Amino acid sequence: MTHLDGVVKPKTKRSKRFLESRAPKLVEDVKSTMIMKGGNTSQTVTTALKDIYSLKKPNAVLYKKKNITRPFEDSTSLEFFSKKTDCSLFLFGSHNKKRPNNFIFGRMFDFHVLDMFELGIEKFVSLSEIKTTKCPLGTKPMLVFAGELFDTDNEYKRLKSLLIDFFRGPTVSAVRLAGLEHVLHFTALEGKIYLRSYRCLLKKSGCRTPRIELEEIGPSFDFVMRRTHLASDDLYKLAHRQPKALKPTKKKNISSNVFGTTFGRVHMQKQDLSKLQTRKMKGLRKRKGEVVDEGQEPKAAKVEN
Repeated sequence: MTHLDGVVKPKTKRSKRFLESRAPKLVEDVKSTMIMKGGNTSQTVTTALKDIYSLKKPNAVLYKKKNITRPFEDSTSLEFFSKKTDCSLFLFGSHNKKRPNNFIFGRMFDFHVLDMFELGIEKFVSLSEIKTTKCPLGTKPMLVFAGELFDTDNEYKRLKSLLIDFFRGPTVSAVRLAGLEHVLHFTALEGKIYLRSYRCLLKKSGCRTPRIELEEIGPSFDFVMRRTHLASDDLYKLAHRQPKALKPTKKKNISSNVFGTTFGRVHMQKQDLSKLQTRKMKGLRKRKGEVVDEGQEPKAAKVEN
């Protein structure tokens, strides 16, 4: 590839395909996640990173080597790896005396850090500790958020948006009932965030709709929020901007309610009631006779005695 006036021009077909895959698209690809650990880690952090990686497969990259960096002080290393692997989400794990068992969730915009949240692990139960049947690889999870903080506090609102981006998986048009088997439940209560992972079991209920039971499969986390790095409102709005080609065209005289029912308004010309075809009855038939002038009274009908 050659650089001419800041524009990269490919020399081979392979480099051309590579540049086309990285070029902006109307419908972007599934967001990938890079998972890495810092210079100092604990066994808890290492196992937790592997469990998160198992939930994110196959749209994730796990770095096994240590990366000596501090994202809140200098994020250039993260931005370099993000551009190298084309990942817009990242998870960084570290451990030290001041901040033990530390997780940093973050996302990128144009290969620059947009949001970062530092969460401390207070309690952790791994996948291997819960001896149950796990969900298949690549299962799209259902995300459930409980707690008033996710709707009232600005930081928790951004955290909710980040967690949805992080765990949502690919966008699909439809999901079969048997595919709804993985649930990720997030609860915000008293300054802590609880993450639980469940598997949906469809039981017989005696009717068409099955009875649903939840079975915990792990991993399980108890987080506490430590530090945050939020993007400005202007940058956050710019990151959510959609191209005009994706915006739905507004159709005239068509509206829908909150339940998805579509209503249409039909405009018609004024109806001439004099030409309205009524029911044919003997009493409504016109009698054959002479035309009556305006000044002349009509003749009375003859009645036979």
